[in-house]
Amino acid sequence: MQRNITIAPSIMCADLCNLEKSVREIEEAGLDTLHIDIIDGTFSPSMPLGIETIEQLRKITDMKFDVHIMANTNEFFIQEMLRIGVEQITFHVETSVHIDRYINLIKKHDTKVGIALNPATPLSVLDYVLPQIDTVLLMLINPGFATDKGEKQVSYATKKVEDLARLIRSKDLDTKIEVDGRVSLNTIPTLVRAGADILVAGSTSLFEKSNGLKDNKKLMESLIQEGLHEEVGING
Repeated sequence: MQRNITIAPSIMCADLCNLEKSVREIEEAGLDTLHIDIIDGTFSPSMPLGIETIEQLRKITDMKFDVHIMANTNEFFIQEMLRIGVEQITFHVETSVHIDRYINLIKKHDTKVGIALNPATPLSVLDYVLPQIDTVLLMLINPGFATDKGEKQVSYATKKVEDLARLIRSKDLDTKIEVDGRVSLNTIPTLVRAGADILVAGSTSLFEKSNGLKDNKKLMESLIQEGLHEEVGING
């Protein structure tokens, strides 16, 4: 059975001066998930959206909010996102002392929970918590440095996705693999073939400036099918 791949537009790559217009364009393109980064300015040197802005976005759209917290104080932001009402909250394992507490807090509100890993963080940190979570988000560049246009995916990006997919299969789980960081038109087929289920789409794919949003979406869908076809070829 063919996997369903989700395209999750990164709102920080949209027109931040015209957020409602950007959201409407994303909706009109037929996408139903919005990837929202919350960055505290210390975990990573960026602060694209404030809590009040996300609260206002929640009022204007029914899109699924896929929130990625990049902060040194996770619980505060988790509580705020639960208050606003989002569909998935992902926090970083590197800044979490009480991982099980955060997982339980999020699940108690019938919200999906994800754990994010920086590029060099080993998959072994997931040993005990993988069965409890819905998604693992793999950062393929250093988090929050998306404005560094010259930064490329880490050399082991594909291998890490493949290793995680193998780990999930070995435990007979249906945990989703989300990839974030230079998920470009060049890398999409390879990432999908490796096992990625959710593609965080930014300036090198959905918001690539040489085409419009709808054209880029069609191109991404074609590249996703290419990756799925290659996956079937390998496994078949």
